[in-house]
Amino acid sequence: MRVLVVDDEQPALDELAYLLAAEERIGEVVTSTSATEALRILHEGSVDALFLDIQMPGLTGLELAQVLTRFRTPPPVVFVTAHEQHAVEAFELRAVDYVLKPVRAERLAEAVRRVVATVEGDPGAEPARDDTQVAVERGGVTRFLHRSDITHVEAQGDYARLHTATGSHLLRSPLTTLEDEWAGAGFVRIHRSLLVSLAHVTEVRMDAGRCTVVVGPAGPQAVELVVSRRHTRELRELLLDKRTVPRTGP
Repeated sequence: MRVLVVDDEQPALDELAYLLAAEERIGEVVTSTSATEALRILHEGSVDALFLDIQMPGLTGLELAQVLTRFRTPPPVVFVTAHEQHAVEAFELRAVDYVLKPVRAERLAEAVRRVVATVEGDPGAEPARDDTQVAVERGGVTRFLHRSDITHVEAQGDYARLHTATGSHLLRSPLTTLEDEWAGAGFVRIHRSLLVSLAHVTEVRMDAGRCTVVVGPAGPQAVELVVSRRHTRELRELLLDKRTVPRTGP
């Protein structure tokens, strides 16, 4: 792959270019110290991906990514920054990954893997629906829910309350057990008493350092859930890779 690295700080630019050049899946690394120069490079020849700083003089990395959305075939973007507060904006711009400085080689390798999967995969393909059924009891009647219909799970002592768009149901299972068993289905901890299905997250909101997510259908049925500070960073990273989570459509 041919990649373009953009960072206004020369030492950071050189280090990232060096680490990327060591990746066997990357054939050529082109560098730029400004987003404006990066646009010129993009118009002169194609690249397979951009590794992009955010806070730069003049045109910022986020603004450059916004310009790229107007390209007929925009290259995948990986943001590489020292500032974690822009992750939500990066997610909205469909970034492939969000890597925090100082960059670790193993973390960068994961970002490259995601880029390769995007370039070589079929971005339009829909993941298979998760049709795993969950048995819940109420009033002596056993009902079966599709796990893919569950938007979030709330701890209630030794039980867990499963929430869907149409109601809620108690399950005789602690939240910690479901966290382990359902991690592969895209359920993640956002609070000590909450799991959320990434497939149902429709909005991420930041207000004065406080993070919340919105799940469920749009309108009055939507539910806003608070994300604890200790889980905010992990959630942002997972949402950037949301395309790997089973979706709820048929």
